[in-house]
Amino acid sequence: MPSSPKRPAVLDLIGNTPLLQVTRLDTGPCTLFLKLESQNPGGSIKDRIGLAMIEAAEREGKLRPGGTVIEATAGNTGLGLALVARAKGYRVVLVVPDKMSNEKVLHLKALGAEVHTTRSDVGKGHPAYYQDYAARLAREIPGAFYADQFNNPNNPLAHERTTGPEIWQQAGHELDAIVVGIGSSGTLTGLTRYFRGVQPRLEFVLADPVGSILRDQVLTGTHGEAGSWVVEGIGEDFIPPIADLSGIRHAYSISDEESLNTARELLRAEGILGGSSTGTLLAAALRFCREQTRPLRVVTFVCDTGTRYLSKVYNDAWMIDEGLLHRREYGDLRDLVGRRRNEGAVVSVGPQDTLLTAFQRMRLADVSQLPVLDDADRLVGVVDESDLLFKLQADPAHYTDPVAEAMTTSLETLAPGDSLRALRSVLDRGLVAIIADAQGFHGLITRFDLLNHLRRQRTAS
Repeated sequence: MPSSPKRPAVLDLIGNTPLLQVTRLDTGPCTLFLKLESQNPGGSIKDRIGLAMIEAAEREGKLRPGGTVIEATAGNTGLGLALVARAKGYRVVLVVPDKMSNEKVLHLKALGAEVHTTRSDVGKGHPAYYQDYAARLAREIPGAFYADQFNNPNNPLAHERTTGPEIWQQAGHELDAIVVGIGSSGTLTGLTRYFRGVQPRLEFVLADPVGSILRDQVLTGTHGEAGSWVVEGIGEDFIPPIADLSGIRHAYSISDEESLNTARELLRAEGILGGSSTGTLLAAALRFCREQTRPLRVVTFVCDTGTRYLSKVYNDAWMIDEGLLHRREYGDLRDLVGRRRNEGAVVSVGPQDTLLTAFQRMRLADVSQLPVLDDADRLVGVVDESDLLFKLQADPAHYTDPVAEAMTTSLETLAPGDSLRALRSVLDRGLVAIIADAQGFHGLITRFDLLNHLRRQRTAS
């Protein structure tokens, strides 16, 4: 009789994550600890439920060899499921909202998951809503197991059996409060059940993104229409069916700006690279701790690793585009420049650099044009994709030619004080706007920069 396949060793690394004290942030009279769920092999707390849900499905006969695991996910549950399922040889099909970070999508695909991206601007009941979309795929694909984290009892059970006991043991059986966010609510519900037995006086503190309905539901028993938020993985526009809100005693609404900047501050102060939801939890934990008049022992989570948010949370250009990182405002066209020269953000080439260098810098910076600066740091030209194509389409060997042979030197500049009408005139002619005056070159404005400016104006109004 053939032996059963061995359990993949990587699964033994899930759980038993460290508990670390915060030492360089102001925690008021409290002692604040971080449970480093980012140290799980898949990089997040969701590895725990991925393992629990798949192994329960195997025991119950819902998932058989050759089967397919399907889930609707904001990313981390999908990564946890993909880690476990692919290690065990299953097909994985995931539906993700379009606000999910590119790093998560690339990680999922690298694991071998099939990723369907859907809209993040529609609610439950809409056919494009990610949970409805995933449920439809589960009905259509033979041998599918729909993990359904929002209704699966093994989601909270994973935290009741592993996360809770770990925290209690690591805290030395002395703990007063835990700060949590709610996505599927598995963490909150599982911890509530566990601590009801070992520390019934423990208080739960909800960290909720502005736009989510959960904070109002907890504090008032009702809620209005949901808004939108940038933070991934927590906050909801409905009450998750498995949610147990009974242990929550405090709730905070945390803006995207506060969340993401708190995550950045955690890295600078404590050296811990966490994701966007970690920033929300930490911001709420710091508020709670600073409001106390007695020395409580408090735990919150580094929910996932910040490496999957490097293009967003830890990218100054993206943060500025989203209005989440503030910089000096001039009240003129310089405010529309995406990459300002005086901030060291301009990506440029020199006239003697090769066209290959120009192409590589465009690709890495995700731009389609570059200013050309001479040795004295003066603007002498602009090179864009069309310039490269014109030069290279006859013979790719021209990649070794200097930028000076392809760049545009007939430059039309705008002064910072020129009007939006003048800017639109330049952009409408298919040109990039060069902003310069007697002080020198300030930066370029593209159509995307103008669109982003108009979007920020709409959001602010």
